[in-house]
This record gives sequence, structure tokens and C-alpha cells, in this order.
Amino acid sequence: MSKEEKIKNFDPNGVGLKNGHFIGLPFEEEDAQLILMPVPWDVTVSYSDGTATAPENILEASSQLDLLDPDVPDAWQLGLYFRKPSTEYLFKNQQLRQQAITYIDFLEQGGQIEENAQMLECLTTINAECNKLKSWVKKECLAILDSGKKVGIVGGEHSSPLGLLEALAERYDHFGILQIDAHMDLRKAYEGFTYSHASIFYNALQIPAISQLTQVGIRDYCEEEVAVANTSGRTTTFFNHEIKRAIFEGKTYLQIVNQIISTLPQNVYISFDIDGLQPNLCPGTGTPVPGGLDFEEAIFLIHAVVNSGRKIIGFDLCEVAGIGNEWDANVGARVLYRLSNAAMKGGGDVVM
Repeated sequence: MSKEEKIKNFDPNGVGLKNGHFIGLPFEEEDAQLILMPVPWDVTVSYSDGTATAPENILEASSQLDLLDPDVPDAWQLGLYFRKPSTEYLFKNQQLRQQAITYIDFLEQGGQIEENAQMLECLTTINAECNKLKSWVKKECLAILDSGKKVGIVGGEHSSPLGLLEALAERYDHFGILQIDAHMDLRKAYEGFTYSHASIFYNALQIPAISQLTQVGIRDYCEEEVAVANTSGRTTTFFNHEIKRAIFEGKTYLQIVNQIISTLPQNVYISFDIDGLQPNLCPGTGTPVPGGLDFEEAIFLIHAVVNSGRKIIGFDLCEVAGIGNEWDANVGARVLYRLSNAAMKGGGDVVM
């Protein structure tokens, strides 16, 4: 059956189908314009884990979504396909996470890895396996890009999309990142993990093609990260307290959004950590922080990027809580759908 026939035979007003597809959509990967690639990984999380099963949680919750997107008419027809999570990497994650818990507890008790051969071996193993994961993500994403489709990563912890960023760097001479997040994630090898969830944007800034990192909603950070941002020459941070104080003093959110967008180049990658939202929308996320954007503020910002004429070349949604956190999945699925639609509406065919 062709894509056109599938669209014709699908009822967007009908019962939410539990057919194993995101929102019960009728498409297979070959029909899709955008592929959602799950990365079931939370080995390096430093507080609460569980986000490794977020892709499964989001997929299950998505059958309850209604399909009308007020910003993208007939969005469901564009072609969206959510791959099944890798059982191999989910199993490997479960094994390594137990080792990581022991290792992190050792550090929190004041342990020094240089004095403990077992802990040093544990760290070496985890770093090697995280590197393998990054390489796998990059390889899979390159294949998807080569097929003419776009990619959205569904984490998993926030280290998950680094392979996609490396893949995009092989397709674009330069691009910017719009990061919605509670944290700067600019620590170098946090807790010794080269590919820590708290180090994703430190690592991203090592990629020369990334010409700009614009951070929005930041409200939990350390001096090291501020120093990295201030010296990178490519980072602009819109701290949450600065955004709110500007609004309190009479500035409109639209004015702030226009200022945010003005920092971005033509090609934009969006990295959406769910804890960038207010914690009542993501109570089960690993590191919730008071404050943040509400749902509509985040969606408005994303579509303002599209409406500015910029191109969304890829994205990720990370740190949504896993199985057992239905509300988090409910919100996460809606963020993912609106973000996917914006990315498909927002082109991505311009190479600069």
C-alpha cells in the first residue's frame, strides 16, 4: 500500500490505535519523512535513572494523543516513524548502570579512583561502552540522512544525541544548537565519564561545525560551566532568572524569543531536555529543577525558529522519565509530536 493510500484509509478522528507505531500512525520507515531513533541509555545519570525506558514509555502513551497540531495543518500526513528501541543496548545499559551506581556511590563517599583499581577499571569500561554507543548512533543516523530523511533522537540520557551531532557535522559546514534545558551540561568528563549526560555540550563544542550554542531556561549550573560558556566564543546563555526578571520588568516573551533567535544561524539543531520545562510537567525526570518554561512557551519558541525562515536539521528529546511514569510520558509524547512536526515544517535542505 502506498503512502497516499495509507493516508486515505487512516481515520485521524478515530480511536487511538495501539499498533506499535507512534500515535497509532499508519506509516512504516520507508514512508516516513522523519525517523525517530530511540536511544535506551542512562548509564551516566548522576541522580535518578530510568530514562533508558523513556522511548518505550513515550510510545505507549502516544496512542492517547489527538493528531491535530494547530501550528502544522495535516501534520500527521507528513510521515513520522518511531523505530523500536534496541533490546541489545537496553540490556547493555542495565548491566552498565549497576556498575555506574557502585562507582558513583564510591565517588560520593569521597573515594579516589587512582587508589582503587576496581573502580578505575569500571570507569574505563563504561567510557569505552559509551563511545561504542556514540559510534552506533552516528552510523545509524548517517544511514538515515543518506536516505534523504531527517532524524530525531529520543533519549535516554542527554548524552544520547552526540552521535547525531557528529553525523550532521559531516553534512553541514556549520550549524547552531538551540538547547532547552535546566542545566548547561558543559562539564568536562563529569564524574570521570567522558560522555556524561552532564558533558554533552562540552563535547558538542569540540565539533568545529557547531558554530553556535544558544541555551535557554538554564537555572542549575556551576562556575566551571559558566567559564566554558564565557570562553568558548560560541555560546549564548539565556538564564531562566534573567528571562523571568525581564518579563517582570515589562519585557514581552516575544521580544525575548526574538533575541534568542537572533543568535542562531540559518541551520539549527534543537536539543530539548524535558527538565527545561517546569517540574510539574516532568516530575519523574532525573534532575528536576524549580522554574523553567511552560509547555506553550517552549512550543512558541520552537515555531518562532521555523517562522524566522531558519531550517531545523535535526533534534533530540531527552531525559523523559521511563516506564511507570505515565504523566511524564504523556507530556513527553506531546512535546515529541509538536517538535517533530516543527522539524518537518522547518525544512532542513539548506547546506551552509
